[in-house]
Amino acid sequence: MNPKYKLEEALKLIRENYVDQVNEEHLVDEAIRAMISSLDPHSRYTSREEAEAMQQSMTGSFTGIGISFAMMNDSTFVTGVTNDGPAMKSGLQTGDRITKVDGKPIYGVNLKNQDVMKMLRGPSGSTVALEVERRGLTQPLNFKLTRARILDKSIKAAYMVDKEIGYISLSVFGESTRREMDAALKSLIGQGMKKLILDLQSNGGGYVQSAIGVVDEFLPKEKMVFYSVPNIGGKDYYYTGGFGQFYKGEMVVLIDESTASAAEITTGALQDWDRAVIVGRRSFGKGLMQKPVPLSDGSVMQLTGARYYTPSGRSIQRPYTKGNSEYFDDFQRRMASRELTEEGHVKFADSLKVFTLETKRPVYGGGGIMPDKFVPIDTNMYSNWMSRLMLSGIMTRVAFDYVQNNRADILKNYPQFNDFLGHFHISQRMYDDITALAVKHHVEMPAASNTAAYEAIGIELKAEIASSIYNGSDFILPVRNAANKSYLTAIDILRNKKLYDSLLNRTGKSKK
Repeated sequence: MNPKYKLEEALKLIRENYVDQVNEEHLVDEAIRAMISSLDPHSRYTSREEAEAMQQSMTGSFTGIGISFAMMNDSTFVTGVTNDGPAMKSGLQTGDRITKVDGKPIYGVNLKNQDVMKMLRGPSGSTVALEVERRGLTQPLNFKLTRARILDKSIKAAYMVDKEIGYISLSVFGESTRREMDAALKSLIGQGMKKLILDLQSNGGGYVQSAIGVVDEFLPKEKMVFYSVPNIGGKDYYYTGGFGQFYKGEMVVLIDESTASAAEITTGALQDWDRAVIVGRRSFGKGLMQKPVPLSDGSVMQLTGARYYTPSGRSIQRPYTKGNSEYFDDFQRRMASRELTEEGHVKFADSLKVFTLETKRPVYGGGGIMPDKFVPIDTNMYSNWMSRLMLSGIMTRVAFDYVQNNRADILKNYPQFNDFLGHFHISQRMYDDITALAVKHHVEMPAASNTAAYEAIGIELKAEIASSIYNGSDFILPVRNAANKSYLTAIDILRNKKLYDSLLNRTGKSKK
């Protein structure tokens, strides 16, 4: 029987024989999802609404008023104001409590974050009226803001570590990534950068074209970035164009178990050409390329159209023959096997061995990118108690209350972020406040004797405070980096020329 007619017959018979009326569109959506889920872990079906949201997240912008906010005790507080956005131009400030949106009260009505976000966002050029309560004022303030395009940058932080080492954190490969990378490199080079840390930790990928653009910044013209093998056979090759800014400076790339897809293309190319030392833990292992296939109603099938390979011929894709559930539970398996906490637990068959293209170091395909220098995971940051603590909102509440009560003193004592980063310390009283709220909300806390656990709590709390005090950049990352082992290892490598060269096999003659 023709499969197409069988599907149509099934739908017709369900409609005629099922006890209740059915939503045929919903049934068809579910049938398409089921068909695609049987193909591979990364092909998927998205509705029109989901496809539009996904497109917006990759364009690097949205239309709104330019604030971040937090919900506390049924109230909405401004926790950050975007530079040059409508909110900043109108005078909205961090710590303001939004009480009404377009005349409708938004406190005490059990709204969710998504509800408030929908009220604040809208078409560019449209207006929204806010009533705001500000600490120290007895009367509410009223603002009328015109929504505008707000940049949602893929580069979350770019700064100088010292006089020679620059740092760039790239969170996603979107439409604006190459432009942002150009600007970040130009700025850092202007500040004297000679060496670079490129942070791709937790970068889940994005547009392949953007990955080519990023690699182009670091490899000269006509260097292969990757090649793909589509369903019709043959190979498609992708090369750099020679329009980069940073071809010779020493580089370290940070990766972890969540680095995937386009981020792995970037990492694999830089490793294969011996352009950078890779630091961290084995990456996720996604070597399948999806292409959007739209349906007439606006929904989209994201179908795997090709497999990609690094310049040395490595396939990054992990096996997925045991089903999607086991495939996506890989993190738990890696933790259980101690792969993420101890070096030496990953074994590859000799058949998967290839060699880098310049110094002929051995590297392996068949499941993610292996780093040149292993750094174990911080088990406190990935513990169950830390996850529950962060999800509870306790950390945000303690940080917010502290900033509300001490903003003037903090800015007086630490007028610049670097002053805060180097000299601000979490007090015992703040730890006590977290513990008290945790007990109240039945959130398990580590033993008081667990010094490392409380250091991790302190880092997260300090990061929350920094993001609420200083506007204009992502100050969470520099605070976290001060205790990030991969970041600190990268600095050590870049400050030790002999170690850097040995990791790239540049100390002796290249193998033939």
